[in-house]
Amino acid sequence: MSTPPAGYGPATALIVVDAQNDFASPAGSLYVEGGEALIPLINAEVERATRDGSPVFYTQDWHPAVTPHFQAMGGVWPTHCVGGTGGAELHSELVVAGPVVRKGVGGEDGYSGFTVRDPERGTVLPTELVGLVASSGARDLVVTGLAGDHCVKATALDGRALGYGVTVPLGLTRFVNLEPGDDDRAVAEMRRAGVVLTN
Repeated sequence: MSTPPAGYGPATALIVVDAQNDFASPAGSLYVEGGEALIPLINAEVERATRDGSPVFYTQDWHPAVTPHFQAMGGVWPTHCVGGTGGAELHSELVVAGPVVRKGVGGEDGYSGFTVRDPERGTVLPTELVGLVASSGARDLVVTGLAGDHCVKATALDGRALGYGVTVPLGLTRFVNLEPGDDDRAVAEMRRAGVVLTN
């Protein structure tokens, strides 16, 4: 597996995970505390990455209104990021400088940017991000966005499983903490998988 990057360049891709209104705006249905303050920090990272020639990719939750992913159908999450609603849109102040990959479109659990899982059958399928990153020539990934204990973590872990060196700057994510301590557990899990965690 690759070692994590020392900086940006054509061999290092930046992945911005789910910087959407329902997560990053205080009025969002699944607001992650401090999410709105993350947007200018992510924008600065995007600027740095593009300046140095790195490809940049974005993920976007895009759920149907009815899905087992939601509490109303037995899932763990309140309704959020329903496709076509304002809550599903990327934050209006986010700088978008690359392809956007939508996940959870068919009602799957779309935690990772790289894979989705059918919540009833357990089937795991790749998203188009797998091919996009591979075709970019990147060997290393920097993963940022929301939330650190779920979609950022899942994307980082899948990145490692795909053979990339992965760095997660903790200053460029926030944690939802559905259960107390989820943030610490996520950090420990990523570290065990070989994800490099920076400030």
